[in-house]
Amino acid sequence: MSCLQEEVIEGDSKLHKNHNFSPTTEAAVDHKTQAQHTEKMIKEEFEKFHQFLQDEEAARLAALWEEEEQKSQMMKKKIEKMGREISSLSDTIRAIEEKVGADDITFLQNYKSTVERAQCTLQDPELRISGAQINVAKHLDNLKFRVWEKMQGIVQYRMEVTKYAVDVILDPDTAHDRLILSADGKQVRHGGSSQSRPDNPKRFDRVVCILGKQGFTSGRFYYEVQVSGKTEWALGVARESINRKGDITLSPKNGLWVIALRNGDEYKALAGPSVVLSLKEKPERVGVFVDYEAGLVSFYDADRWNLIYSFWGVSFKEKIYPFFSPSLHDGGKNSSPLIITPIPCPK
Repeated sequence: MSCLQEEVIEGDSKLHKNHNFSPTTEAAVDHKTQAQHTEKMIKEEFEKFHQFLQDEEAARLAALWEEEEQKSQMMKKKIEKMGREISSLSDTIRAIEEKVGADDITFLQNYKSTVERAQCTLQDPELRISGAQINVAKHLDNLKFRVWEKMQGIVQYRMEVTKYAVDVILDPDTAHDRLILSADGKQVRHGGSSQSRPDNPKRFDRVVCILGKQGFTSGRFYYEVQVSGKTEWALGVARESINRKGDITLSPKNGLWVIALRNGDEYKALAGPSVVLSLKEKPERVGVFVDYEAGLVSFYDADRWNLIYSFWGVSFKEKIYPFFSPSLHDGGKNSSPLIITPIPCPK
């Protein structure tokens, strides 16, 4: 059962209090809702396993073909060298033949140099191509065990981190006036027009961003955000005291620990100065893990469980909040919302 499922079930019971459903009917509805959510979570978990195996296959095939390319280049160089040596030997043979065909006096005068030139150090070609074969054992020995061991390590680490999962709800009082929020407070996108929200000290008035409702002053917490379909976004955590009015530079100096996507494929850690992130795959969901006492903010590709970036040695000093920016909708190119996704509760 997921954390979200437990809340939905509790919420359904409250919604039905004022309706004339029998206990049997209400239980049936609750069970159906629970089954639907559980089915969704099972499918998502198997999708992660499938993705992991596909990534492992791609990585191991890439290693195989990289070795093949290296061996091919090595063979090419050796063949070229052998060709040069054969060509040189042919030249030597021709020169010796010319000297042998010369008159006796000339031959005797050049005898020493002719003998020296006739010395050949060309090795047996079969002995010179050792190491040219693909190391099959390296790629196949204990393959299943090594993949399983890696998967087990990833699953165990994911379970360790996700046990700190928190139910993040967006805070409408902090939302920029042009941001559109879902009714459940789990989705946010840029709408392009004013939502007529009253101004207040907590609201961002220039930067299109929003904070989570719950703040943290200790401990560890983790949440995941779906970012698929977007060309720009920014995620992370922010101090409570950050400037909400006017332009804001997203950086640790200003109380924000954030990574961002720009221009569709440019990932950066906004570390002041920015750090360019080279990702092999485009994340569909990003996990954010914070250890307040350790001063750690880590970002993960939540489907492949690859570490994207970590801020270390952070001194938060005060309450911090989850930070979200869906960025401008860009004429519809970036209209997809940021979605806070449910996380299965670890056993």
